[in-house]
Amino acid sequence: MTNLVRMDWPDHGTPDLPPAFGLPEAEARLADTRAAMAAAGQAALVVYADREHAANLHWLTGFDPHFEEAVLVVTPDDALLLAGNECLPWTAVSPLVAAGRIRIGHCAALSLPSQPRGTPRLADWLAEIVPKGATVGAAGWKWFGPDEVDDPATALDLPAFVADPLRAIAGRVENATALFMHPGHGLRCRVDADEIARLEFANHMAAAALKRMVFAFREGMTDFAAVEAARLGGLPLGCHLTFATGGRAAQGLSGPSGERLTPGQPISFNICHWGANICRAGWVARGPADLPRPAEGYLDDFVFPYVAAMSDWCALMRPGVTGGEVWAGMRTRLPFRTFGVTLNPGHLIGLDEWISSPIAEGSDIPLASGMAMQMDVIPSHPAYGSTRMEDGYVLADEALRRDLAHRHPNVARRIQARASFMRDAIGMHVPETLLPLADTCGIVAPFLLDAAQVVVL
Repeated sequence: MTNLVRMDWPDHGTPDLPPAFGLPEAEARLADTRAAMAAAGQAALVVYADREHAANLHWLTGFDPHFEEAVLVVTPDDALLLAGNECLPWTAVSPLVAAGRIRIGHCAALSLPSQPRGTPRLADWLAEIVPKGATVGAAGWKWFGPDEVDDPATALDLPAFVADPLRAIAGRVENATALFMHPGHGLRCRVDADEIARLEFANHMAAAALKRMVFAFREGMTDFAAVEAARLGGLPLGCHLTFATGGRAAQGLSGPSGERLTPGQPISFNICHWGANICRAGWVARGPADLPRPAEGYLDDFVFPYVAAMSDWCALMRPGVTGGEVWAGMRTRLPFRTFGVTLNPGHLIGLDEWISSPIAEGSDIPLASGMAMQMDVIPSHPAYGSTRMEDGYVLADEALRRDLAHRHPNVARRIQARASFMRDAIGMHVPETLLPLADTCGIVAPFLLDAAQVVVL
């Protein structure tokens, strides 16, 4: 029987610092990228990045632009990273740059407005390395379908000042973003044991901060004070921290704005680092008595069925299950008329909060070992508000689990403890192929002024 039980949120310890991104790993990624280019018939690949859309470039090089933009051009035997005024010294953070595998160029056009120029133009840099008249791939951060544009293959999401000179030099410029981000075959869409350790560290940092924040909630405190209590650890944010309640409750992407925690108000919030997004939603309440009359059925009709559905979601997280099966299962368990789930019930997460998703209506893309999956199933109801159990997981077959246990035994031990908690304390169906990355996995606390009340199945 589904019910509320008072319990401590689990604490499985603080991870050690994960392994740094080093030269052998970077060289392997560069080789894989060149192989994918060759398979696509592309003589060069141009990777564009700005501060919000730097994940492809960072995955490949270990460098991400701050303030500015950056452009990387890769050919079969050369690689050139173009950076602006302030980022040029920062390029040395890349193992490939430090080892001379990628050369750098100063392109002031990638800098902020009004800063000194005087360097070679972007068009001149591109003409130096891009083969004239060749087929070239261009990767931004999204690709397009035939329902969006007339010619998806050549529709670019790069700024015109990058796309125009590139098209003038090359014979054909193709959208190559899917090379990195496609859920079925994208280079960034599978992780190994070292990457699991990094993801676990990020999930721990975000989950620990969210837990500190939740257990500091007090009636009348401002949302600013609540977020201060989180004591963020300093990892880069994957998206803007959200905190929506009171007059901002319906604006889920709102940050703190001065609202006060008032009983009887819905609330949602998240903390997102690179590789982790921990999110919860519920009510500013101590129990059912604090709910407004239209929300009286919140537990029985909304929260309890949602937690049961998330147990089913976990049970589906096995290599070989298609994304369409997951979509259909969630639509059955969470009827739209009550739960209003509009986005994909689960997606891939990496340095960017949303890479892409194999889970879509009719998708025949199979779930695969190495997919870092976000349990991102967002219900919405005009009277009940929302509820949430959003954390990070990795799908892992026996070989990947064995490699993780060998390379990072403490990571594997904590993951096993989290899975046991979800099964034994919460009652969820967690297959051995699903690796929970955060101590918050399995936790739904509907009444956030008394967060020790947790839903169990």
